[in-house]
Amino acid sequence: MTPDEHRLLIETREMAEENNRILKGLQRTNRASLAFKIVYWVVVLGVLSGALYFLQPYIDTVKSSLSIQ
Repeated sequence: MTPDEHRLLIETREMAEENNRILKGLQRTNRASLAFKIVYWVVVLGVLSGALYFLQPYIDTVKSSLSIQ
């Protein structure tokens, strides 16, 4: 192996390692983003269902006063 080939091999290896570190960071960021999105939607749906639970008596009162079935 000539010195030029050896230098190119070393540079290629260093670039591959750097790319691997960047890709792992992107993957970690994407996983964290997905987890936060899931938590966000669980909270939103929980708040909505809780609001519906507390507003249900008022909704029933309005329904019965308007005689909507």
